Amino acid sequence: MKPRGVFVTGTDTGIGKTWAACTLLHALRAAGLRATGMKPVASGCAETPEGLRSDDALALIAASDPQPERYEDCNPFAFAPAASPHIAAAEAGHEINLQAIEDAYDTLGMLHGDAIVVEGVGGWLAPLTNAMRASAIPRQLGTPVILVVGLRPGCLSHAQLTVKSIRSNDCELLGWIGNRIDPGFLYPKENLATLHQVLAAPCLGVIGHGVEPPAAAAALREAADAVRDIA
Repeated sequence: MKPRGVFVTGTDTGIGKTWAACTLLHALRAAGLRATGMKPVASGCAETPEGLRSDDALALIAASDPQPERYEDCNPFAFAPAASPHIAAAEAGHEINLQAIEDAYDTLGMLHGDAIVVEGVGGWLAPLTNAMRASAIPRQLGTPVILVVGLRPGCLSHAQLTVKSIRSNDCELLGWIGNRIDPGFLYPKENLATLHQVLAAPCLGVIGHGVEPPAAAAALREAADAVRDIA
């Protein structure tokens, strides 16, 4: 049996998917669940004595309980170039494959946790290879999707387009999380109200600007409940 999991995607790169995923891990733990984070593919990784390491993956591991026994189970594909995954992988002479991601996911499922929070790379259609997009990961794993909407100019269009694409890929959308990434963004309340109207999906919480994941966990109580209720 597959472990219970959720795939966290975003309206773009740099809109706080890791921040939201870590906050969700803390929210799940606050709800009494054991939850582990996963970053299947990461670019822009740093060279360390132990090998390439992604700051995003390390943040997810730190927010997890139980934590992966091996770094590679959290982040099976790590690349140094800060570039689109298909370019970074080609530069490294590797090709991203879904079976390796699924194997790592299943290994995390053996930790006897209650849920796995899988963070995507880039946006929903970020290329993993010339023929495969990031959207293939939740389809392979059979996980529903939570969309992180970075609250900044353009978010209304980006959110609608991403929701349309998620549904056209026959993936289940659990709901969306608003993330206040731009403190100078004008009319945030009005934009949130519009998102409520146009996305036809439940809002699972809004994360305030600069609020650290442990402190922001209460804002994602509904998101934790949605993950807990995954069949």
